[in-house]
Amino acid sequence: MTEAAGEESRDSAGAFTNWAGTVTYTAREFRRPRTPEELAALVAGSARVRVLGSGHSFNRIADPGPDGVLLSTAGLPRPIEVDTAARTVRVGGGVRYAELARAVHAHGLALPNMASLPHISVAGSVATGTHGSGVGNGSLASSVREVELITADGTAVTVGRDDARFAGAVTSLGALGVVTALTLDLEPAYEVEQRVYTALPLRGLDFDAVAASGYSVSLFTDWREPAFGQVWVKRRTDRPAVDFPWAPPADRQLHPVPGMPARNCTGQLGVPGPWHERLPHFRARFTPSSGEEIQSEYLLPRAAALDALAAVDGVRETVAGVLQVCEVRTVAADAQWLSPAHGRDSVALHFTWVRDEEAVLPVVRRLEEVLTPFGPRPHWGKVYGVPSAVLRGRYPRFADFRALVRSLDPTGTFSNAFVRDLLDG
Repeated sequence: MTEAAGEESRDSAGAFTNWAGTVTYTAREFRRPRTPEELAALVAGSARVRVLGSGHSFNRIADPGPDGVLLSTAGLPRPIEVDTAARTVRVGGGVRYAELARAVHAHGLALPNMASLPHISVAGSVATGTHGSGVGNGSLASSVREVELITADGTAVTVGRDDARFAGAVTSLGALGVVTALTLDLEPAYEVEQRVYTALPLRGLDFDAVAASGYSVSLFTDWREPAFGQVWVKRRTDRPAVDFPWAPPADRQLHPVPGMPARNCTGQLGVPGPWHERLPHFRARFTPSSGEEIQSEYLLPRAAALDALAAVDGVRETVAGVLQVCEVRTVAADAQWLSPAHGRDSVALHFTWVRDEEAVLPVVRRLEEVLTPFGPRPHWGKVYGVPSAVLRGRYPRFADFRALVRSLDPTGTFSNAFVRDLLDG
């Protein structure tokens, strides 16, 4: 994991992989166009194209298959154009959030939220429904007001909020075209202080109160006990002070994975700092972990949070055996057709597993069994086993998304095995 642009991961044989090295892409060639004209010509002349962002997906969503082209936008111009009067920024799709955040902050402006990692690309994050936390904070896609795409025939298309297609064009899984730029809403810059609390019992948990105790709240557990070892509470300094009577505060910096050194984590202990240096869990200039992991995540109705946590607690011995850490966050409802938070305020259960697919996959299946009553929607870029036919039924506007894909990509240029199975499998 790195903030530097244009660095793609390779295995020992030189093949391209995701960041964690758990997926090796099967594309027949890798291309990094340098100009919009070169990009348009490449897309129009290719039968199959998928775009690789920062490589932080843990499944084959980005793999074009052996007949396709794996394309990186890292070589294209990387605009970050801040309009201070309109409070917007136009940003190149390949730009990563850390780079964007610094540029925006330099103009006295801010994003409303960030994910736990600042190293991920803007376009890839919004396309897969990535999010931070906070009962009032939507997914990262919620800040998007305009999307610029290169479609299958090389044509440039812009879709804004006044376009009927907009709600399907942001969290689009890369199935509509190559995102060359996005325009995002901004707000005035603010500061955040972060405090970590320890040993919060699951029994008697007032989840709604805990989740609402800060601007952004994350609960961490390894499920070895029915408790949360850490609760990270991030408070905007322009908001009221945090009252957290349920657990004691930490007296030192902590890493969310027990036993890991905290030097790569963002500042804690209530020391205020700029929004972009506190909202992520990890500092932009450091690699937060080694990549020895597999990730899964499920978004469920927030009203079911306690029941869902009780269901996981019921299989925690199974889960704990292959788990590094589980993070529980909240996400406000949005209107994106394929957002895992579409139409419902959500609780997100994120699992960072050990890097042992043979051991992890049976546990993922068992976890999904106990969560099924709550209609979980998996994060599109992570490991899950929910059948596509079931997922289609969990998205009320899925038919509209399928029609949008057919209209913008009638030849299936941006399709792959993942997309084909989702749409029709």
